[in-house]
Amino acid sequence: MAFFSIIIPVYNRIDEVRDLLESLASQSDKDFETILVEDGSTERCEAVALEYATTANAKYFYKENEGRSIARNYGMERAQGDYFLFFDSDCVIPPQYIATLKSRLVEHPTDCFGGPDAAHDSFSTVQKAINYSMTSFLTTGGIRGGKVQLEKFVPRTFNMGFRREVWEKVGGFREMFSEDIDMSTRIRKAGFSISLIREAFVYHKRRVNLRLFCRQVYVFGMSRITLKLLYPDSLKAVHMLPAAFVLGVVVMTVLALTLSWWWIMPLAAYLVAIFICSLATTKSLTISVLSILTGIIQLGGYGCGFLKAFFIKILLRRGRNIDEEIAIRKGK
Repeated sequence: MAFFSIIIPVYNRIDEVRDLLESLASQSDKDFETILVEDGSTERCEAVALEYATTANAKYFYKENEGRSIARNYGMERAQGDYFLFFDSDCVIPPQYIATLKSRLVEHPTDCFGGPDAAHDSFSTVQKAINYSMTSFLTTGGIRGGKVQLEKFVPRTFNMGFRREVWEKVGGFREMFSEDIDMSTRIRKAGFSISLIREAFVYHKRRVNLRLFCRQVYVFGMSRITLKLLYPDSLKAVHMLPAAFVLGVVVMTVLALTLSWWWIMPLAAYLVAIFICSLATTKSLTISVLSILTGIIQLGGYGCGFLKAFFIKILLRRGRNIDEEIAIRKGK
């Protein structure tokens, strides 16, 4: 029996799956099995999986499209490892990852864990700028960066794992947006321990263009309200900062146009701070300039999604409840 069962949902990601499997084949510790669950893709990666059947202990399964959460649950039902480990199909895993994670779990056991992500040198400048925005304290308040935290650590499925016993008690993922936050919350409420393992990081390619990135963070903002309906005490002040950013920009812009341009200075100072911090981190002028744009997209997209969902679901009390949403996404 393997120590880890690595479970990866796949949907039309042949090239990215190859990069991921190649990185798993290069691990210094091979005490794992790799379970790829093809979730109804029109471009199947079965041939690629077979290439790594030995070097990455890859096992391929195909099922009809039902969503990434259902695909992960399908993989867990067929997993044999002591720990279930989840990556997104657009991740690349450093060669010492499995050895580092295994050593940490042996020395400091924990029920559920997660690690941060980083940008690989081979990533495009847009991907690196998006990665900076998704990990910087200035744009996330520390929620996703794996460093300073303004709330309890919440593992994300691009780099997340838990004991088999957790699944047996808590159950699988629900097919919904921010399903990893929902899963982590259920794990914590069930009394299991959750740990951040900073040294167990992955390279995460994220969205490859700004339009997809904007759509992604917009959905994140909307799903935060869904999570509040599920767990009333889960909404923290840090989650409302993007909405405050959007409202603040609107107010500052109106005041600047009607009274004095000085009203826009707080926004300008904030964007300059993003540029300076990005430059200090990435050492790239191009990425730092792009970080201003990706920071605006992240905060603006998330904030707009949050405000829309808050207005519809909280103020107007319209829309489906969470059980109805889950049933509809499952096609019931």
